Amino acid sequence: MLTYLLPIFAVLIGFLIAFFLKKTKTTSIKLLLAFSGAYLLSLTIFEFFPEVYKSTDKMVGLFVMMGILLQIILEFLSKGAEHGHIHHQDNKTFPIALFVSLSIHSLLEGFPLHSHEGLLYGVVIHKIPIAIILSTFLLKANFSKTKIILFLLVFTLMTPLGSWIQAEVAWLSDYAVYINAIVIGIFLHVSTTILFEADNHHKFNATKLVAIILGIGIAYFL
Repeated sequence: MLTYLLPIFAVLIGFLIAFFLKKTKTTSIKLLLAFSGAYLLSLTIFEFFPEVYKSTDKMVGLFVMMGILLQIILEFLSKGAEHGHIHHQDNKTFPIALFVSLSIHSLLEGFPLHSHEGLLYGVVIHKIPIAIILSTFLLKANFSKTKIILFLLVFTLMTPLGSWIQAEVAWLSDYAVYINAIVIGIFLHVSTTILFEADNHHKFNATKLVAIILGIGIAYFL
């Protein structure tokens, strides 16, 4: 049950923070993103990678690379929303590309969560700052309340939907290793993009380094 509820709570927490703290500090969000990126990357390498590579199938590596390529395509559509880059716009045009990209990303990241508790927490931690940034963008844009609710509702439910599909659609188990490999590629691209982004302020980069080390340490010892 937590597999379905925690991702929903993460988005709800992010929305509430964006709604009630309208001037959320960018630095705090970036640090939370850095921590979540380090934590997610570490869990992927410590736990997820060894599992898929138990298979001797050489296609696994190909599917990891396909996941990376897929995430690059998704970020072309979303302009980098998956790692915190959403730019405010004043027009009323519904951002369909952003909607589709985040929906596909959220759906796929839900697939392995049933059998990987550590990854579940990593995804939840990552979703909170993304939900803050996305909610802030939607609240500041000139979209109707109906469109904002629709966007957030679909974004909220896609990860639990991915988990449900993985658990209930029996024939997908035959392809689980390949689906997981694609998700690994997605996680690798998103988390490394977050970690390798530099800031002009040396003090922030030093604090970010501490957040990254903390994320790696917690992922290793838990």
